[in-house]
Amino acid sequence: MNIKSLLLGSAAALAVVSGAQAADAIVAAEPEPVEYVRVCDAYGTGYFYIPGTETCLKIEGYIRFQVDVGPDQSDHGGPNPGTSDWDAFTRGQVQFTAKSDTEYGPLTGVIVLQHNADAANSAFQNSILDSAYIDIAGFRAGLFYSWWDDGLSGETDVLATHETLHNSIRYQYESGDFYAGISVDELEDGHYPLDDSEHPNNVGVALGLGGKAGAFTYQLIGGYDTDNEEGAIRGMGTVAIGPGTLGLAAVWASGQNSYYDRSEWAVAAEYAIQATDKLKLTPGVEYFGNYNDDDGAQDDFDGFGDAWKVGLTVDYQITDNFYAKATVNYLDGDDIDDVTTGYFRLQRAF
Repeated sequence: MNIKSLLLGSAAALAVVSGAQAADAIVAAEPEPVEYVRVCDAYGTGYFYIPGTETCLKIEGYIRFQVDVGPDQSDHGGPNPGTSDWDAFTRGQVQFTAKSDTEYGPLTGVIVLQHNADAANSAFQNSILDSAYIDIAGFRAGLFYSWWDDGLSGETDVLATHETLHNSIRYQYESGDFYAGISVDELEDGHYPLDDSEHPNNVGVALGLGGKAGAFTYQLIGGYDTDNEEGAIRGMGTVAIGPGTLGLAAVWASGQNSYYDRSEWAVAAEYAIQATDKLKLTPGVEYFGNYNDDDGAQDDFDGFGDAWKVGLTVDYQITDNFYAKATVNYLDGDDIDDVTTGYFRLQRAF
């Protein structure tokens, strides 16, 4: 072998080695492991961990289609608002609930978004923040429904008036099946007398307690409207009797105020009959003393007569997470024309 052949062979070998080393230098990046959603069972069903955190999140909501019937139903801005004898609307609602452990107990945050539509046209639709609040160690602050939003299970009783959704600060103590608390409420959408042109943001203070003892549930609440200097108290209770549950309620107002101004006093009763696993029938009745049919615009209840209301609510579970509800109610009184109202509803929950 001459020198020329040896040099050429060495050069070829070095080229092969260099090429192999160059190829080895190009290394594909390893794919990062995917963190799949983990179930969080610390706070009940439906929660999962937000990836990369120790916060548990639950997403739920419903889709509702409803047809209201009765005189002067509003179509919310249609060609003849307030003159139709029926009105259909659709609602979509979604709720986000986040929970995490802290040294003070679970820290909860809730956001509820709602969109209502009377027609496909955007002019007939509205989106609202239905609730948004922070809750920890019994303290709650934000936009949420008050104890006055609670009621009997049927659709006949009127045990609160005006908006029961307030910007509030509340403390609620809970022990087993018992709770008691106090809240300070902004009553912005409350009662305003006819001679009140300023419409201040009324401040209200509410107290509530309630609980369950065996087959019996109870609730006693009160609210004081500081601007109107009037208040109201209400008591409710239910007890299981036979095939259903008997519900009783009473409410009294010292004068017209943002918590209750439909009447000076009222008593209501219902009997929710669980006819089958899927069918519930709830007849109800309510009697009003000094019934106010003037949208709460007066200062007191003088000059109003009594009234009574009777109705029936039917709830039916079509299948899992799909429900139908229908109600019809008849109202009559000393100083008002008799009126029949009701609605039919389909709702898919998730």
